[in-house]
Amino acid sequence: MSMTTGNVSLLTRSEVWSGELKEILRDEMMAQKYVRMLEGFPDGDTFKIPSIGQAQVDNYAEDTAVQYRPMDTGQFTFSVDKYLSSATYITKKAKQDMFYMNEMVSRFVPEQERAVMAHFETTTMAAPEAGVSANSNETIDGVEHRYAAGGTGAVITLEDFARARHALKKANVPDRNLVAIVDPSVEYTLNTLTNLTNVSNNPRFEGIVRDGIATGMQFVANVYGFDVYCSNYLADVTDSALPTSADANVDFSSVNGKANLFFSADPSASPLVGAWRQMPEVDYDYNKDFQRDEFVTTARYGVKLYRPENMVRVVSKTNV
Repeated sequence: MSMTTGNVSLLTRSEVWSGELKEILRDEMMAQKYVRMLEGFPDGDTFKIPSIGQAQVDNYAEDTAVQYRPMDTGQFTFSVDKYLSSATYITKKAKQDMFYMNEMVSRFVPEQERAVMAHFETTTMAAPEAGVSANSNETIDGVEHRYAAGGTGAVITLEDFARARHALKKANVPDRNLVAIVDPSVEYTLNTLTNLTNVSNNPRFEGIVRDGIATGMQFVANVYGFDVYCSNYLADVTDSALPTSADANVDFSSVNGKANLFFSADPSASPLVGAWRQMPEVDYDYNKDFQRDEFVTTARYGVKLYRPENMVRVVSKTNV
């Protein structure tokens, strides 16, 4: 008998399955390195930090009573308000029947931990916007710390970087370790700015034209002193009439904006504080009633804006 396609069809596989599982692409996360994690938090879920203001000075005349003035005091309250769980299971029957059982089960715990950390990333990036009133400029010492990007259509410009630096310096924020975390649409905008792409006008940015503005998550060039990073976790802004740096109003209710963050990451002026009451912790059990293996990761944490003066938000539209 000849061996032809027709008479060996039962011995031919019409589909061949790979021995590996395809995983989704992962973005990088960076929030933890910009959060000062509080210690000395032995119990409870609320942490209070007292604060003091500046001393005042008065003119003095000889042989008269001096003026005694109390110093301003305040209190910063921080709460561990996030209690998370990420859980999944696999039945005994599925373990017996599933070809990819080992590969899938081995991903349960890493995926659960990543889900918790992604939640931490999102919460941290949104912390500066927590409690902010719609259309508020968050003015501190007469300088706006929250405003719509100044370009046409609320796209970001180089001037917005300069204005953010101005706001931080007016608030006595150290100009060391300046960081900007921006939406990927901002990278696109800066990549296509005429005064950057025309190298003869601005040779300082020649590397951007040659290599693109970002490699991985970090920009290849420092912009007005800011080390710039891209993130997909920035908070959405839906304000209907947020003023720009020129005091015109921008509507973000139909096309949402992103709150790009500008701050100093110098340890002496950490803008964000956080605390882990419980780091991601894994529990495993076999449920005899449901005949399945159960995996659960739980965590408790909190994050809050600590120094509002060290946080500028430039809200830009993301359409490109």
